[in-house]
Amino acid sequence: MTFRHEALLYAGEDELVARLDPFVREGLAAGDAVMVAVSDRKIGRLRDALGPAAGGVTFADMDEIGGNPGRIIHAWHEFAEPHLREDRPVRGVGEPISAARSADELVECQRHEELLNVAFASSPGWTLVCPYDTATLAPDVIAECRCSHPYVRENDVVEPSGDYRGLEAISEPFAKPLGEPDATPDELAFDLSRLVDVRRSVAEAAGRAQLDDDRAQDLIVAVHEVAANSVRHGGGTGLLRTWSGGAGVTCEIRDAGVITEPLAGRLRPQDAAGGGNGMWLANQLCDLVQVRSSQTGTIVRLLVRAPVARTG
Repeated sequence: MTFRHEALLYAGEDELVARLDPFVREGLAAGDAVMVAVSDRKIGRLRDALGPAAGGVTFADMDEIGGNPGRIIHAWHEFAEPHLREDRPVRGVGEPISAARSADELVECQRHEELLNVAFASSPGWTLVCPYDTATLAPDVIAECRCSHPYVRENDVVEPSGDYRGLEAISEPFAKPLGEPDATPDELAFDLSRLVDVRRSVAEAAGRAQLDDDRAQDLIVAVHEVAANSVRHGGGTGLLRTWSGGAGVTCEIRDAGVITEPLAGRLRPQDAAGGGNGMWLANQLCDLVQVRSSQTGTIVRLLVRAPVARTG
């Protein structure tokens, strides 16, 4: 048995719980390791339905592990691989896509759903079911899930998806255009000698947006790492653009390089000295990371959200 990736179509929380309850119980009865990553509210409802059986399930709040979709594959890898090494089957439920996601987050979640097929193509013995709420999600989102999942589960029937893109297409560099910012960004051309100016520019943008010290430092470190990658692998130079808006502080690095590894930054590098740490750190430190790469160059856009203003 190899990795099996299914989209589960449901309408409303009652139907979701009714569909997941037997799926989870079947896995527990078979001795599978089971993890469910959905919203905290849905975790509560499923726990109630499962009763004592819930004690055998690992639950994870998707809002925490997948606030940045670039971190989700690592979370599944950390859960599944120890069990698979011991020949224990695994089944999971992961719902990264909801109506509450912003447009930018939605695109990154959809890319994540594609890349799951690449990340676990050779992994044995596990099934991941990804729920999609047809009552709240737009028709184009439901249509897209049929393109990113080899199987679709609907009305208790599982069928192969005729719209699935396949690993070859999914593994190509992702070049979907990014929207331009509403505000005019500050720009800084840099090379190795100006990485200190990159850090200074990011610190100034974080200060203007009133990020707290910890989040400002997270953004500075993440941008520095990506900019250093531009110097090492992107032709020696790059362009930093920074701007602030309602979402927070956004920093964008452009260079002439091409990222051909589809999972760049989504799994912890095995060899710290061998490179790959920059994109990994960016995903760990930022609230959203968007990567676009083609033969014309690469864009990495990093967002750290501004603090929510208190009222009253």
